[in-house]
Amino acid sequence: MSEPITGGCQCGAVRYAAHAPLEKVHLCHCRMCQRAMGNVFAALAGVPKDKLEWTKGRPSLFASSSVAKRGFCEKCGTPLTFAYNDTKRIYVTIGSLDRPQDAVPIVQYGVESQLPWLEVNAHLPREETAKTDALAEMTIHQFGGSSTHG
Repeated sequence: MSEPITGGCQCGAVRYAAHAPLEKVHLCHCRMCQRAMGNVFAALAGVPKDKLEWTKGRPSLFASSSVAKRGFCEKCGTPLTFAYNDTKRIYVTIGSLDRPQDAVPIVQYGVESQLPWLEVNAHLPREETAKTDALAEMTIHQFGGSSTHG
């Protein structure tokens, strides 16, 4: 890979470069992602954590649950990242990429919370939120959150 994949927030205070191809590009409809994005779904693209470089500023982090953190620009509020605490991958928001058209989703997650009036990329595989022990036992730190995901 010769050129890094770049992006950042809307005010320019936080910029990043991914030094690896994007992976696991997806849409997530779970309630936590809906609230975190202030939108009807999150559009996310993964990169190994050790391949993401902050080239200007750094995001502020919010522990949206006991198992994950979300990064955002403290100055303008742009959502920038999502990462589980115990994984080697971090996800950048597709909307924060300089070339969002290059991050093509391959799957939709959290479809049990997809809004009934929303039809987007209906051809993509759809998965409900996995009923894992980690998600069943996590604590949600979002306002109005419950002890379960989705």
